[in-house]
Amino acid sequence: MRMILEMLFGDRLWRVWSLLIAWALRCYGVQVGRGFFIKGRILLKLRGRRDRIIIGDNVSVWGDLDLRNRENGTIILRDGVVVDGPCRLVAARDAVVDIGEQCALTPYLLLNAGADVRIGRGTIIGPRVSINSSEHVYDRSVPVRQSGYTHEPVIIGSDCWLAANVSVTKGVTIADGSVIGANAVVTADTLPYSVNVGVPARKICDRP
Repeated sequence: MRMILEMLFGDRLWRVWSLLIAWALRCYGVQVGRGFFIKGRILLKLRGRRDRIIIGDNVSVWGDLDLRNRENGTIILRDGVVVDGPCRLVAARDAVVDIGEQCALTPYLLLNAGADVRIGRGTIIGPRVSINSSEHVYDRSVPVRQSGYTHEPVIIGSDCWLAANVSVTKGVTIADGSVIGANAVVTADTLPYSVNVGVPARKICDRP
């Protein structure tokens, strides 16, 4: 049925769908800007305040977007963000997840924030990237499921590219213009306009 409707109505179908989804989100308490477009679903699991989910102007979502908050967690998608879902964004405690203007998020991004995660303007987050500002405590005297978490902010600058399967750990700052190669694990800060690869990620050169 969906394929038949798409053949008959094309993008007009999704523009109507987008208006309905934006209306439903606003009724639910989510802040949604102008020009919202979605060709998929918004999945909400909100245990915090609904008005702490903020979607800017001209945000487009292709696929499913899973948004979750707890306590005072805030999620902001700024103007012009493009999401190629499915993606999951989670903000807990007092964390702010702030996705900058014109950023692109690609499939299977998993972002878990127990402390702030901020991504600058025009950054590309590749497929199957994991960004965590929290991690389990793993003291052997306490079972890991009972030992709680530690939290430190993650900052990703503007004009960065994180390639496929990158993992970003808590407390890291990825400087403006950085490139992180596929499968890298970022455990330390990077330099501006550097290219970084490996486990753990190390600088191999500067961007040309």
